[in-house]
This record gives sequence, structure tokens and C-alpha cells, in this order.
Amino acid sequence: MNQRFPLSDHYDGRHFFNPGPQRPARGLLEVLRWRLRGERAAWPRHVGNQVFPPPPDMVGSDSVAITFINHASFLIRLPGAVVLTDPVFSERCSPVSWAGPKRVRPPGIALADLPRPDVVLLSHNHYDHMDFASLRALQARHAPRFITTLGNARTLAKLGIAATELDWWQDTMAGALRITATPARHFSARTPFDRNRTLWSGFMIDAGVGMVLFAGDSGAGSHWADIRMRLGSPDVALLPIGAYEPRWFMAPVHMNPAEAVEAHVALGARWSVGMHFGTFQLTDEAIDAPLRALDAALGSIGTDTFGTLDFGETRVYGLRQNP
Repeated sequence: MNQRFPLSDHYDGRHFFNPGPQRPARGLLEVLRWRLRGERAAWPRHVGNQVFPPPPDMVGSDSVAITFINHASFLIRLPGAVVLTDPVFSERCSPVSWAGPKRVRPPGIALADLPRPDVVLLSHNHYDHMDFASLRALQARHAPRFITTLGNARTLAKLGIAATELDWWQDTMAGALRITATPARHFSARTPFDRNRTLWSGFMIDAGVGMVLFAGDSGAGSHWADIRMRLGSPDVALLPIGAYEPRWFMAPVHMNPAEAVEAHVALGARWSVGMHFGTFQLTDEAIDAPLRALDAALGSIGTDTFGTLDFGETRVYGLRQNP
């Protein structure tokens, strides 16, 4: 891959990186050290879903309906547009169909039942966020607008998908929506040879009447306050709360629930919804640990403005009228 992008505080001409003090990349020995310690909690092989009403066909001019599908996949119905985030409907998040992390819960909405999205947001290229089978199916069924981060359009073009690439703080219009790529502390790779050759991000979705932040994957950091300062506070923030143990390995790239609550406060979000839990066992914590830890973190600061949705559950949130 020989693509070149503008030099910046997160791109050196060959690789993307997280601004600030750099930690050495986790190598194979550290991966083996983690996996051989044998501290991974046992997850159930299968968890069934409760049946919820389908997402609404429309919302009011000052509302947004948010449906949790699974992992980092949400259906977001705004006035006049439907957005889908990091769609993953496959049985495994893996380069092969016969090995790798296997889902323990089905998607809250089946791909065949999914309302047509106008826009699909892809935060980065990890297998649990950029699932080729799901993307091919969405392109064939709905041909939505795809928006992603620097370096990923070439990969998507091989799937027959034309995508708009954004750098951090760049924006594009998708109908009436302004989509801005926001910083995140993470990394990218799909093979042993392409680490950090493409960018990772979140996305602020500005509908004119209010905003929703889809955070993608991220570790903790000062970027949450930067997002608030530059773009304003979101009405709803979709924040990762899972895949965080062990901390010595995961802390640079995945928040734990307490850090997600800190992000919620730093963003000044009216409401936050947790994601990135309960679908694939990627790390050591128990399947219900993120929910229990989130409750504990929220209890320590006395707020009920951060919660989670069940798989397939929809909640409608009010939007502030932007000036």
C-alpha cells in the first residue's frame, strides 16, 4: 500500500498514529503473554434476544430513534435520513469463516429486515467493524452512501463500493446531514503487514436540529473535550464500554466503562448509549462485566443519563434545536 496523505499530528507520511506520547506497539510476545495467562472469563455459547418492536418508519422533526443491532452497529433514524454504523451481521469477525471470534448473540435486527440506510459510517478497518460480507449485502440491497476514514476507499472499491474518505475534522454533506470525522485513540490493521496504514475515527452526525456522536473504537484521552470544543456537545453519544481487559494490554485502545463515563462528561452529552459489548468475546472480561461496571461508575457520580439498549431495542431521544 503506497497511498500518501497530508502530513499531520497523526500521520507521518507512512503510518497513522495517536497524538501525544507514544507507547510501543504490542508485539507477538505480548499477545502470547496475554493469551497464555489463562484469565479469560467463560462466556455462554449462545444468548437469545428478546423481541422488540421494529424501528419507527419516521421520527419527529426534533427527535432521533436509535436502535442497537449488535456490537458497534446502530440504526439511527434522524429527521429525513437513516444512518447505519459499522454494520456486522456475520457469524464471525475474522478473515476466515471457520475460525476467529464467533458471535454469541444474533443481531437485534436481521440483515433481511433492516430498513434502507441512506448512509453507512465505517470507523476503521478491524474485522469487527468492517465486515465485508455485510457491506457487500448492503451495497447489493440498498446502495447507500458509504463514508469512512483515510485509506479505506481503496479496499472498499474492491467490493464494488464507492466511499468518501475523511481525515479527522473533515466533513461532508450526506443529504441534509453534515458528517464530521472525529479523533479516536485506536489503531488499524487487517493483516500482519498493514498496521496503521489507514485511519480510525468516530463521526459526529449533525442533522441541523441536533447531533449524534458515534465514537467508533477508542481509548481514553483529551480528544473528547476537543470534540466538544470544536463541534459542540452531542445530544446522544454512542460510546464503547467493552473489550477492555486486561488493562495493561487494552487501555491504550479500548476504554473501560468508568472511562466511558468520563468521556460522557467531557463531551457534555445529554445522553450516552454504551456499545461494543456482549456480541463477540474479544477480551478477558465476563459477558456481563461491562454492564455491571457501567452501573457502578454511574452510581459514583449520580447520573442516569448514560445507559445501554438491549439487542434490537429502540429508544427515541429529543434533539436540541441548533442555533
